[in-house]
Amino acid sequence: MEWNFDEIIERSGTDSVQYDLRKTLFGKEDVLPMWVADMDFKTPAFVMEAIRRRAKHEVLGYSVRGEGYQQALVDWVKARHNWEISKDCILFSPGVVPALSMLVMTFTEPGDKVIVQPPVYFPFFSSVKQNRRRLLRNPLFRKGRQYVMDLEQLKSRIDDQTRMIFLCHPHNPVGRAWTEKELRELADICLEHQILMVSDEIHCDLVLPGHSHIPLASLSPEIAAQTITCMAPSKTFNLAGLATSHVIISDEKLRKRFNTTLEQLHAGMGNIFGTVAAEAAYRQGDEWRRQMLQYVQGNVNYLDHFLKSHIPEIRMIRPEATYMAWLDCRGLGMEEQELKDFMIFKAGLGLNDGPMFGEGGKGYQRINLACPRSKVEQATRQLSEAIITWRKA
Repeated sequence: MEWNFDEIIERSGTDSVQYDLRKTLFGKEDVLPMWVADMDFKTPAFVMEAIRRRAKHEVLGYSVRGEGYQQALVDWVKARHNWEISKDCILFSPGVVPALSMLVMTFTEPGDKVIVQPPVYFPFFSSVKQNRRRLLRNPLFRKGRQYVMDLEQLKSRIDDQTRMIFLCHPHNPVGRAWTEKELRELADICLEHQILMVSDEIHCDLVLPGHSHIPLASLSPEIAAQTITCMAPSKTFNLAGLATSHVIISDEKLRKRFNTTLEQLHAGMGNIFGTVAAEAAYRQGDEWRRQMLQYVQGNVNYLDHFLKSHIPEIRMIRPEATYMAWLDCRGLGMEEQELKDFMIFKAGLGLNDGPMFGEGGKGYQRINLACPRSKVEQATRQLSEAIITWRKA
């Protein structure tokens, strides 16, 4: 089956975060929104049909997640990522970000340190700080056109109050799909210092052609015993509004401790349609996912070629994974606020401002490419016209 990813879906007026918060976030309504990480593509038809079938039974009372839901995830990660997990290892969370906060609450104490590697998904920071833990920042560094982890620096920064690391895997916003070598080297450090590894793998099914995803916990039983993995179908199949994600914990003692937190917060119930949608996505979604990733890769190629040909002052860090692209705008020579205002008020683009991702974000912008090609073309036209005017000034 062929899916039409060129179709334009009107999302304004649907209480969409990406579209209906433009005035609030950018100060004007008429920006082209390409920021928050959801798709402009329709949620797949097989998912919508599963939701409609369940909705025909017009009792939406308390429900449980059956074995079919769990088995669908078990089968998916085995087939896609060669990772064997048991159904017993799967716990629920209403989202990966809530899971991060609950994990901090469960396995650390106020004043403990949690490692983050910026520039990185900004809720990592708040999940630590709002729970009165301390951030231990270990910034990534640019090596040519790619980012790498500074593991030697990390070794020097770890102390006896360092309890946990948040690993963004694949990495958002820089788009790295970490290699087995990189993951093993990081894990060795964490095993030596008894640091609990929390691997945010929400983008694991969005690895672009030519790259692969290796679940951190799949590398060895020793690593699995000290790793907690967060996954969800939300990014891959455009299901973020259904608030359904998975926390996979192999170690029984860790699993029981986290389950106690879920019970204390009454956060484990979930919702009927999230369960139904997740199972349908994992059972029927592989071909849709494959075609979607090919389309997104086409958007990546288009934007990369356009920038190189017409706006060499802006360079794209080509993503190995995710549908977000990290744009290096430092060649424009603009100060932080000037760059932000230029994108909004001159180019008419609603992007993510780089500094929100922490150290290393100054001079960068993040753009969402999970959209019809025509939207990317419109964005490049607007950006090009603004750049031409800027060059003449």
